[in-house]
Amino acid sequence: MGTWTWFHKLSSPPHCYRIAGQLIPWFAIPAALLIVAGIYGGLVRAPADYQQGDAFRIIYVHAPAAWLSLMCYTVMAVAAAVGLVWRIKLAHALAAATAPIGASFALLCLATGSIWGKPMWGTWWTWDARLTSQLILLFLYLGYQALRSAYDDIGKADRASAVLAIVGVVNVPIIHFSVNWWNSLHQGSTVLRRGGPAMPASMLVPLILCFFGFTFLYAALACVRVRAEVLRRERNAHWLQDLAGRRGRTESAT
Repeated sequence: MGTWTWFHKLSSPPHCYRIAGQLIPWFAIPAALLIVAGIYGGLVRAPADYQQGDAFRIIYVHAPAAWLSLMCYTVMAVAAAVGLVWRIKLAHALAAATAPIGASFALLCLATGSIWGKPMWGTWWTWDARLTSQLILLFLYLGYQALRSAYDDIGKADRASAVLAIVGVVNVPIIHFSVNWWNSLHQGSTVLRRGGPAMPASMLVPLILCFFGFTFLYAALACVRVRAEVLRRERNAHWLQDLAGRRGRTESAT
């Protein structure tokens, strides 16, 4: 009963707005510490790769960005499905808030991959299975946002974009398994693989720190954007007007 009450409160815009605001520093501070530690460990402390030399160090941004681009789309699709099936408006708000964050990670993944691919493959871009499916993921993010902006009615925008998000989630496992299903230039998994990671601890630990740091960064950004989405959707609600009035009285008193 207590868990159900907690979820019921979380689906309420005032509670969601308040809780998201409280969670931002709890996500942002660990994100900053973990990313700084991971980047320092990867760029300064980790030894050069015996094949790729120092060029491998881009993995400390590229791999977490790739992971977050997939995770964000999964979160967006699940939230869209929850909003579509159970008609929870805040689920649609989470999906809408996640889309631009995921698109940014997808773009960062493609950009860093191209920078790495030039010295390794001799070209900025090739129509490799992993690269092509990742590019499709970026287009899905952009298409989701474009579809939302095409409707003036929020309800219609939620429903239409939710369908696209759910259909597009089939691309997530395709990206993940593309290096195994097709003859791909992209290297296979070096962390989650049979027989254990293919990296020494001096390289692996900073990478894990970056993975967690980027994940916390997404959580912090999602909280910020969810609050903004709630404000946009609830701009005429009484609770928001009361909140603005209380803040105004507090500021005038100080």
